[in-house]
Amino acid sequence: MAKLIFGLSQSLDGYVDHLEMPPGPALFRHFVEHVRDLAGSVYGRRTYEIMRYWDKDRPEWDGEERDFAAAWRSQPKWVVSRTLKSVGPNATLVQNDVGAVLCELKAQLVGEIDVAGPDLARRLTDLGLVDEYRLYFRPFVLGHGTPFFAGPRPPLRLVASNPIGVDTIRLTYVPA
Repeated sequence: MAKLIFGLSQSLDGYVDHLEMPPGPALFRHFVEHVRDLAGSVYGRRTYEIMRYWDKDRPEWDGEERDFAAAWRSQPKWVVSRTLKSVGPNATLVQNDVGAVLCELKAQLVGEIDVAGPDLARRLTDLGLVDEYRLYFRPFVLGHGTPFFAGPRPPLRLVASNPIGVDTIRLTYVPA
């Protein structure tokens, strides 16, 4: 059975913004390996549209960026949206009964399925479907933006803490 994992880099004051907090080399390599090992990813519309950046090779990319793009392109994706009419390669559009679709995916797949986006994570948490939260704390204070947690959460229990490179610590929580 697969687990739904919600994890993003966040500032010390709790906001997510990949443009304001670009990952350093160690964290980027961590994410390349993480994406390579996933059973798939579930995206909300906005996050999926941002991630479509990785669909086309860019001449300015280095080897790590090409590795990430290859890993991202190869994994199955499910995009939760009521407004999109179609999605790109290796992606499935989910417009109705998100809970049932994701319960079915969890039962069919083995490994980890990433949940991408705070609003989608809130919706899935409200349905009791998120199995683990991974908070990648970065040494930034943004003072604005989208919060990691888009709403109240059930009590959580810390199960791991791991440094990544010299500027990131990942805290892993499960519902208590």
